[in-house]
Amino acid sequence: MPQRRAVPTLTALCLQNVAQHMQSFWAKDYSDNYLDEYEFRFLVGPFNDLACGLVQELLQLLGRSRRLSRAALHLLLLPHLRQLSLQPCPGLANNALGHLIVLRCQGLSVLDLGGCGRLSPSVLVDLAEGLPRLSRLGLAHTQANVQVLSAVGSCCRQLRELDVTGCKKVTARALRHLGYDPLARTPSCPALRVLLARDLEDTEHGDMVAAVSFLLLALPYLEVLAHGALPDALRLLHSRQLDSAEDSEGFPSLKELLRGQGAPEGARLKLSLRQLEEVKEDVLDAVHAVCPLAEEVSVWLGDSPGPSGLQKLAGWKRLSRVTLVCLRWHGRALAEVLPLAQGLGTRLHTLTLHGFSCRDPLSLPTLLASCPSLKSFSAELEVPPDLHTQDEPIEEPPTPPPRWATDLLPRGLPLLQSFTLTLTAPVPAAHRPVLCSTLASLLCGAPKLQTLRLLAVPFPLDSVLEPALAGPALRELRELALTESRVSASTVWLLLGSDGPLRRLDLSRCPDIHRRDYDSFLQAVRKQRLDLDITWE
Repeated sequence: MPQRRAVPTLTALCLQNVAQHMQSFWAKDYSDNYLDEYEFRFLVGPFNDLACGLVQELLQLLGRSRRLSRAALHLLLLPHLRQLSLQPCPGLANNALGHLIVLRCQGLSVLDLGGCGRLSPSVLVDLAEGLPRLSRLGLAHTQANVQVLSAVGSCCRQLRELDVTGCKKVTARALRHLGYDPLARTPSCPALRVLLARDLEDTEHGDMVAAVSFLLLALPYLEVLAHGALPDALRLLHSRQLDSAEDSEGFPSLKELLRGQGAPEGARLKLSLRQLEEVKEDVLDAVHAVCPLAEEVSVWLGDSPGPSGLQKLAGWKRLSRVTLVCLRWHGRALAEVLPLAQGLGTRLHTLTLHGFSCRDPLSLPTLLASCPSLKSFSAELEVPPDLHTQDEPIEEPPTPPPRWATDLLPRGLPLLQSFTLTLTAPVPAAHRPVLCSTLASLLCGAPKLQTLRLLAVPFPLDSVLEPALAGPALRELRELALTESRVSASTVWLLLGSDGPLRRLDLSRCPDIHRRDYDSFLQAVRKQRLDLDITWE
């Protein structure tokens, strides 16, 4: 049975009490008397005595409950605050608030301004210059520009993570300031490990490739660089044809940066990148040569079928997380992934597949059995009809078998925590027994499963879920999504009566669940005071 709602801790009750009275008492007095009097910027209250972590928790509580006003935010900008996120309330972030943060919270190590588009570039510059201890800075979808990134590069010497996603004023030249300070002629952001820079200004692709290449050479400890030009930049660095990427205005050239690394002439360039995105199949060799330490890669597969490109990934010694995306409408056969899975074996912890075609129903259980150390699996599959049986009438079996075979995965998946399967087309009747047995085998052999999503499954799932619910399986399940899948109300009642910490159950657009069923589920949840959120529409 899903767990009953836990009794709040004394700390949580105290924070809720402070949050409840924040607006009606302290924030009201501050708003009436001091909000626009910037000579007096704080008011004494119980929040002043809270430890740093509790202040951050109080801010999150107010944000989640939509009770965080401008006055309350001012009051909680305390000098000992170490982490501040304005993502829950971007409308409250104006230039005056930015100046207040610089004045009162100079000890901040984490600042997330994602979505705060009202903050002017000059205020963002002041924040970068006035908060030298920042280790993580979020500027996604703000007015960040070349001046802001120049200030970040010059002043945030301890910065390890930076997010400028969606900043339309960030140009290729602005990015270079994160790697080098042309005025001081010194490297910038020497500690930077993660840079998220998707969806920037629409700049000439060649300029962005050169800028990304510049960052890769200027930031030797960079592990994640999320930008669409990354694969082309890696190919450029691998080719060593750097003459076309020369630069000026105080920045060193790529050749100068390469020489500055101290590598012998002609030696293979090796970067520290651990995560690679949107790599096309035909450049895998070049990318691997430059990034031998890569642990995660997402690959775009083209129109040429064949396992040769995928087999190259099996030679990546540290690879443990793989995403494969088929770009064409009718994707490659799922069986083409088998050599990769078998080559990586126990090293493969995460596998995500988009747009593959499950032509052979046994390819899915064979693939899962080849990866016994999987912790996360997600697949969006099309199951086309068998050419030999597509003219036969598709009939529902008169009665589902009481139990499907559960031995298709003899070793199980003992480490699996998340499993998602989405079917994008009707499933032929000939494929259903193997798919049902595969799912039943997986559920009975994954004792650590916490998240299960079976989406748009067009055949009944009752006989798949019931064996797992009857045994010790699914005892760790916290989230179950059955959107657009066929499951009966009786199986949902079994879920509600089973052991486990189930918190979220998504029954959206399930054709066999009706309004009366949903109302009965909610009534049971309320009556038994279960900590369970059920979604249905």
